[in-house]
Amino acid sequence: MKSSKSAFTFKSFQDLRTLLESKPFLFSECHHVDLIESEEKPYPELEEEIFKKAMEGVTPIPRNKYVERIFQLAFPESSRDKEDAEILGKLTDLVKHGRGFNVADTPEYIEGTNYDVPQNIARRLHRGDYSIQAFVDLHGLLVQDAKEVFEKFLKWAVTTGKTGVLIVHGRGLSSPSEPVLKKKVIEWMTRGPWRKWVAAYSSARICDGGAGATYVLLRPRPVSKRSKRR
Repeated sequence: MKSSKSAFTFKSFQDLRTLLESKPFLFSECHHVDLIESEEKPYPELEEEIFKKAMEGVTPIPRNKYVERIFQLAFPESSRDKEDAEILGKLTDLVKHGRGFNVADTPEYIEGTNYDVPQNIARRLHRGDYSIQAFVDLHGLLVQDAKEVFEKFLKWAVTTGKTGVLIVHGRGLSSPSEPVLKKKVIEWMTRGPWRKWVAAYSSARICDGGAGATYVLLRPRPVSKRSKRR
């Protein structure tokens, strides 16, 4: 009966030697692996030592022994740079001198004409083509008090022959929804009895209060029903 043990079973190193001499093993072909040494960067301390060693014997040049050169590069001026410079110049004029701001270009601007008056009269009034001879300040008054002062002022103006007046009412920025007093002044000029005397009105220029004041051009005499029929 044959033994079930493998033919390569051995009991001692002497048996292993005898086995190798009689029948050498054939090892399978193995792949050769090249070991590549990684190029590690030197530590900062090592770099500093290398630098110091390379700089041995080198003497720094004193600051008062060399000429420092300052380079100034001239870049081409683009159209964007010109546009930015123009905007900045206009903004500077507006802040320092008030130039370049047109009240007529803002949403707060108002103007209007009454019966038989061309619309361009209101724009001419805003430009300053008509002389302003008197003014009244209603700013800060309650509506009822402002109405009394407004009526007394216009009565005095038409009695004394004034044709161009200025009414200061404020811009109404503190009002929750809309400028109440400014709206009331327009209503008194266009719907009340004074509409017969008011020829045109417009927001004032910035020098006279801007959107917080209104120029009023008065007629030398009120419009009659006969004039309207004509």
